Amino acid sequence: MKLLFVCMGNICRSPVVEAVARAEFARAGFSIDVASAGTEDYHVGEPADPRAIASAKAHGYDVSRHRARQIVAADFARFDAVLAMDRVNLSALARCCPPEHERRAALFLPFAGLETPDEVPDPYYGKARDFERVIELARAGVERLIRSGALAHNGGTRIG
Repeated sequence: MKLLFVCMGNICRSPVVEAVARAEFARAGFSIDVASAGTEDYHVGEPADPRAIASAKAHGYDVSRHRARQIVAADFARFDAVLAMDRVNLSALARCCPPEHERRAALFLPFAGLETPDEVPDPYYGKARDFERVIELARAGVERLIRSGALAHNGGTRIG
């Protein structure tokens, strides 16, 4: 299984969720391909926001080598699910998604089985606590994916 996490600039939410997913899937024994992208080109080539890097590092996740990129149409064919952090970015995905892959785009938290909250709020204009909230929601969503068994049923390879 291949998952792409998407936010607006690919410097706060999606790279953190990618890092949490990569680490927690591996810890649970799953070999799942994960990546992240942004719907906008504001930060292409830039590292993650320093606050996102610090928050992730404080929880044992490494975002230091991340470089922002913008989603491209080919991503919808390459990934099994393209998971937006919020409705604004889900709408942006709908505008750029090839029609044959429209069912691959979804909100991350509901896809993971969490209905409330259903969005990962953007911490960019916030404080350290807002970046901590991204970590909390990323962990909750990834944990739910692992516990649901959906990864194994959708091509996730169990290792070990």
